Amino acid sequence: MKNAALCLVSSFLGACLVMWLQTGASPMPMAIGQQGQAAPDRSTRSPTKTASYGSPAQADAIPFDSLSDIAPPRVYNGQGLAPDEAVSTYVYETNNRSVANIATRIGSARGIFGENPTEDSGSGFVLDQNGHILTNNHVIEGAQRVLVTLTGGEEFDGEVVGADPINDMAVVRIKAPPEKLVPVRFADSSNLKVGMRVFAIGNPFGLERTMTTGIISSLDRTLPVTRARSIKSVIQIDAAINPGNSGGPLMNSHGEVIGMNTAIASKTGQNSGIGFAIPSNLVARVVPELIEHGRFIRPEFGIDEVAKMKEGLRIMTLVPDGPASKAGLRGPELRRTKRGFVTFETRDVSRADVIVGVNGKKTLKADEFLAEVESHRPGDQITIEVIREGSVVSVPLQLK
Repeated sequence: MKNAALCLVSSFLGACLVMWLQTGASPMPMAIGQQGQAAPDRSTRSPTKTASYGSPAQADAIPFDSLSDIAPPRVYNGQGLAPDEAVSTYVYETNNRSVANIATRIGSARGIFGENPTEDSGSGFVLDQNGHILTNNHVIEGAQRVLVTLTGGEEFDGEVVGADPINDMAVVRIKAPPEKLVPVRFADSSNLKVGMRVFAIGNPFGLERTMTTGIISSLDRTLPVTRARSIKSVIQIDAAINPGNSGGPLMNSHGEVIGMNTAIASKTGQNSGIGFAIPSNLVARVVPELIEHGRFIRPEFGIDEVAKMKEGLRIMTLVPDGPASKAGLRGPELRRTKRGFVTFETRDVSRADVIVGVNGKKTLKADEFLAEVESHRPGDQITIEVIREGSVVSVPLQLK
């Protein structure tokens, strides 16, 4: 009897299921969203259904209905771009025609099949419609031939008109029609802040005009160029920089150039999230002289040699009648002693001045001192702070 009742109930439920399937389940009503996409009609949603993300539903879980209250992205320029996409697109479209691929032929190696020149490539960007292209010095250094390719695929032989190895900059000139040259716009790099968004365009691994994005990770980094010299005020970024990006522009959200990508910090030679760019203000100071003189003219200050001390930089050699000597800076005191027919010369370095600053800014390292002095031009007057006989003395000096 009990089994018969169970069978009757099962038969009844099965019949109901068959009838429902035959009538067809009504699809969930749908409304057309603002951008032509199907959007769920909120009137059919259950207010009790929650997003539990794989865990049991909680009383404070986010209702699915509330997610549908988020407005779809605003359409920019009729292209369906969200705000951040519109910025990225604007930066790229404004600057990609200014970026050039620079291929170099460096040296040659003689083998079984004759000479095998070494070829490499980097990036550069257009400075003006006279054909001047800026890149890193290490991109073109020692090159027998420089080949510049613009955005349309046109190739031009490049002539190196000026280079500054210490600041790792070089200017190459090409004979291209002015209408093919789209100069970049520069911004003041002194206004940069950590966290600002940045965009890099270059030719990593030969992939022309590739853009990567990131933020400014830090400012005022020091980038060693040689054992004795470093580039100051370098921008640190986390935008992907790889071999081939060297010499490419770094831009802000307005599409203005704030620096030139120059190096990465990596044990493998590939991107590791730490890249460096030379600031635009340094570029603006060096480039005009590279174009006009072929080199960066550094002011003469008349000190040939210094020795690193705990207190600062002891002056070891002064240029005779140079600016430092005329200003009254002191080097080692020369002493002569005679023994028989032989005269011996010794230097008493204890009386030499020890440099500790320039214009009130501490310069306890040689590259710090050089960078501060070279930020001025010939004819400028600077003040050098030195320790002399136990006291700090300020000595005015006119650069030559």
